[in-house]
Amino acid sequence: MPRTPARLAVRIDRLSRAAHRFHRFAHHPLCDEYGGEVLALGRHTRICRGCCGVATGCLAGSLASVFFMTSPAVLLFAAVLGLGGLLAALARPSPRRARTPKVVSRFLPALAITYALGRAVQLGPLGAVAAGAGVMVLLGIVALYRRRGPDRSPCASCPERNLPRPCRGIAPIVRRERAFRRLAAQWLARAGS
Repeated sequence: MPRTPARLAVRIDRLSRAAHRFHRFAHHPLCDEYGGEVLALGRHTRICRGCCGVATGCLAGSLASVFFMTSPAVLLFAAVLGLGGLLAALARPSPRRARTPKVVSRFLPALAITYALGRAVQLGPLGAVAAGAGVMVLLGIVALYRRRGPDRSPCASCPERNLPRPCRGIAPIVRRERAFRRLAAQWLARAGS
């Protein structure tokens, strides 16, 4: 098997990143049924609303832990509140019940936990040990959340799910991938000749 030249490999990698940039951080179908899960940035870029909530919550919690001092009781309350919110996010909603808003299930837990961990580290060696234990618990909850998998209930009732072509939620992604493959194949064919 011929080896791809290094410069061409870099060029193909850049092409792949550019082709999928618009949905790289969305990781949800781009249809109206998942509209509540995705934030639109401009006309072409989509990001996951939950991930955005976690990122902004972590940033806000980190900044708050530096600038706002509280008692250990408030830190414990913030940690328990944040972990409770994460555990609530693990529960699958029933079809009749609305999903928990991302502000409650992502932003507030990330804010509370990051604040509590940041303040605990500043309390000295015992606080650092508590923060380490908190991180381990947090990693366990995140692992359970990832193991649960995504909620695909909107796909289950979609009339497009059994069609031979991609549904409108992933059609733009498939079009980009096909265009990327055609162009990359042309480049590879030229390099091989």
